[in-house]
Amino acid sequence: MEPRAFRLRALRHVGALLAALLIPCATLATLGEPVASVAADRRALAAKPGAHTDLGGFTVETVMTGAATVREYVATSGMVFAIAWSGLAHPDLGPLLGSYQADYRDALQQAKRTPGRRRAQLQAGRLVVERWGHMRDLHGLAYAPALVPPGVAVDDLR
Repeated sequence: MEPRAFRLRALRHVGALLAALLIPCATLATLGEPVASVAADRRALAAKPGAHTDLGGFTVETVMTGAATVREYVATSGMVFAIAWSGLAHPDLGPLLGSYQADYRDALQQAKRTPGRRRAQLQAGRLVVERWGHMRDLHGLAYAPALVPPGVAVDDLR
């Protein structure tokens, strides 16, 4: 193999790896919207679909992006009622929360900041966001209590 061809091939692989690591973790579903928004976002972001699990009162759609695994919880009514994630970075919560974004932003501004690796939970009227973990192992859960189906325990959504 020619040295130049080898360098070009190696450069292409390095470029693809850097793109996967440097692109921020995009979110895939919008809280409080129908399940159709999940499929549209997945196509727009070219994310890899993961497992589809039916757990009786709700369905879990798992999607993998470059930096995180996002689990979208869909009620039998077809509405996304919770989103959980785990991975190298917390996702951008702006598009994830949709119409709940303003509530989250207001609660975040009023929250007392504590240094260290502590679990953070914000309650903003219509929304609860929990974030925990440490570097390279970050987790979170965002849900709308009013949309959680009866009989579903929030602790089961991790």
